[in-house]
Amino acid sequence: MARVKRGFKARQRRNKVLKLAKGFHFDRRTKYKHASETVRRALHYAFIGRRLLKRDVRKLWIVRINAGARMLGTSYSQFISGLKKKDITINRKMLSELAVHDFNAFKAIFEATK
Repeated sequence: MARVKRGFKARQRRNKVLKLAKGFHFDRRTKYKHASETVRRALHYAFIGRRLLKRDVRKLWIVRINAGARMLGTSYSQFISGLKKKDITINRKMLSELAVHDFNAFKAIFEATK
């Protein structure tokens, strides 16, 4: 029986992993076995990191809103509660931007919650 050289598809799979390993050091870049382990771990951390980023950014928004609310003499929780009671729907991202860049607009929203 003739010998079959497993070239094309196997090489394609390996090259896909090695391409993702670009920028790694030493054997992690050049050897498939080391590269595949490292790439798998890197993709996993990237997946986790995308979720952590969302969490961290939301924390930052809340800190900024709280700082703005404290300057006006109330707390974050009381301010958000007032927004909900008055049925003012503005998200935390926009509130934090107003608190940082346009404090007068933030103050106007605060006055509307009273």
